[in-house]
Amino acid sequence: MEWKPSQLDVSYPPDLVLTNKLDVDPDFADNFARCARWCADGSSFLVQCENRSFQLFNIPDAQADEQLTAHHKRTFSQSSAVVNFAWYPGASSSNAPAYCFVASVRDCPVKLLDASDGRLRASYPIIDHRERFIAPHSLAFNLTADKLYCGFEDSIEIFDIQQPGEGDRLPTTPSKKSKDGLKGIISSIAFSPSYDYYAIGSLTPSSQAMDNIALYSESNKAAIMPIGGADSHSGVTQLKFNPTKPHILYAAFRRHDAIYAWDLRSDTSIPVKVFRTPYDSHKTLTNQKIEFDIDHAGRWLSVGDQNGIVSMFDLGEMDELDVEQASVISPQNIDPEMTFKAHGDVVGCVAFQPLRSNLLSASGSRHFDDGAKEDDSHSSDGDSTDQESDSESQDRIAVSRRRPLPYVKDSSLKLWSFDPTRTVHHA
Repeated sequence: MEWKPSQLDVSYPPDLVLTNKLDVDPDFADNFARCARWCADGSSFLVQCENRSFQLFNIPDAQADEQLTAHHKRTFSQSSAVVNFAWYPGASSSNAPAYCFVASVRDCPVKLLDASDGRLRASYPIIDHRERFIAPHSLAFNLTADKLYCGFEDSIEIFDIQQPGEGDRLPTTPSKKSKDGLKGIISSIAFSPSYDYYAIGSLTPSSQAMDNIALYSESNKAAIMPIGGADSHSGVTQLKFNPTKPHILYAAFRRHDAIYAWDLRSDTSIPVKVFRTPYDSHKTLTNQKIEFDIDHAGRWLSVGDQNGIVSMFDLGEMDELDVEQASVISPQNIDPEMTFKAHGDVVGCVAFQPLRSNLLSASGSRHFDDGAKEDDSHSSDGDSTDQESDSESQDRIAVSRRRPLPYVKDSSLKLWSFDPTRTVHHA
């Protein structure tokens, strides 16, 4: 039976299928989801949480006319802050050997964890010159799923999945003093779905003298060409290839409201398209990483923003781009095909369900400013300046100088339906 990707209808806003909260942590009241990703068959999704843990949610099998539900199954607590994670390719809750994921945890070796019970299957240490464990900022499996690529400062560590232990180190720059290569923390690694190359990006801002994205050959373990021309001059936060157009590469940058696209068949010194999200000029762009996603048909790109808005961009015309026309002076700006209000806080991640016309969104962010104002107002409400003693005044001042605790406005997980057969809801 031939597999066909799900079709998405974005002619009107999606239906909200379900809303979930993270499992309650009594020691961390303001927990929220940093990132959420589906396993390969869409039977479950894994959430990276602010409280140094992973939470696993299962999607029970449902008939076409039944409402989808998501059940919290397990929480995998970690010893330190979680930096990143990646599902093993082909991970499925019905295939026990492949149902696992790798996790980068600060001051620990890279862990291969069983997704059914959280037990450690294997570990892959990256050690610096001080004999300390390095937690890589980026993790990616190659196309054959036998190698794990881990990006950290000025290097990539390559591990054989079947042989836990030390890996092979691939420097991305000849030396710290050299101006060649890619310098800084390798923050993202993305493999082309069809070709023998992968892209890497650095958190070091790009400049006129040096780009911060490069294309590498897996077989030769060497750089092929630099990729640049984005006007962000910021660190790379995410790279992703189009699943059905392996020559198209997308990149997101820190504190930037646009996603850039390059056609690798043409000049890679300048993007061919820029997908710009609605920007509120009255708000400062957040430092928080915001992760975009592309559906498995390669037709739609989705990304959230710090205002709780999710944007949907049409990628359908990208494959029709003439290679000769791709070498343009300036990239083409693309507006979203549709936007909708999804959350009341930063949408840190969106993820397309692999086998259905659904989109998962996760929200949450640390806020300090409003909380500080509330603390000040509470401390002043009970003041009686005519009668209070000096000691009481000192106590009040000490409280007002205490560092405010962060809080979260909206920490939720939502599943949206873009099914073409859904009922149209008119405003």
